[in-house]
Amino acid sequence: MLEMLSFDFMQNALIAGVLISIISGIIGSLIVVNRMVFLAGGIAHTSYGGIGIAVYFGLPIFLGASVFSVFAALLISYIALKKQESIDTFIGLVWATGMAIGIILIDLTPGYNVDLMSYLFGSILAVSNEDIQYISVLLFIIIAIVSIYYKNILSVSYDKEYSQLRGINVNFFYTLILVLSSLAIVVAIKIVGLILVIALLTIPIYMAQDLSNSLKSMMIIASFLSIVFTIIGLMLSYSFDLTSGASIIIVSAISLLIFTSIKALLGYNK
Repeated sequence: MLEMLSFDFMQNALIAGVLISIISGIIGSLIVVNRMVFLAGGIAHTSYGGIGIAVYFGLPIFLGASVFSVFAALLISYIALKKQESIDTFIGLVWATGMAIGIILIDLTPGYNVDLMSYLFGSILAVSNEDIQYISVLLFIIIAIVSIYYKNILSVSYDKEYSQLRGINVNFFYTLILVLSSLAIVVAIKIVGLILVIALLTIPIYMAQDLSNSLKSMMIIASFLSIVFTIIGLMLSYSFDLTSGASIIIVSAISLLIFTSIKALLGYNK
């Protein structure tokens, strides 16, 4: 562990991993309790269009992917709230179109040979100081928004009809959660990539659900579990020269398997 931390790129990877783990714990909890996993998956793959736009126009990757993902989140939110019966078809359309735009724009970028694998499976070892600054600002914004509107978000997450009766703007908070999710997904892609991002945003949360008795404690426990999985995954990645994103998810998946097995043996059913 100490040898690993002697390298600057590993220090950056560890810092970014901890920051994104906290983001994933908070936003992942909201995604799961609001049953938005499928919607989040659509946003994740659509964000590839933003990556392509950023590469083609020479913009920062985080900026291009974030703007495109937020736009996709707003569209998805509108369809989910207005035309629920069409949401599956629409998600598939946005998903495929976003990825197609990204691939074509990257192909059209002159003189640019991009490693598509880094976006599909993550590139946490390539995190820069600027990336860490962006992630830190996003974490601050997420914590601030969730703290300020916690009671409203809690109400909307568990009982939308009751929230409407209380005069809470359900549509606004539903959209807000999707927008925050889109931004969280963009930074999480840096760690585990498009293919595995939903696993990072759900596996620790599924475990935290059984270990918590409130949304707040779920967020805290999920963040802690995500940090542990990320650190162990990074250590395995460094020690055995493995892809870091895949290592983190494998650690998470094995932990979930052990957790559910222990639950079954103990006859625990929350």
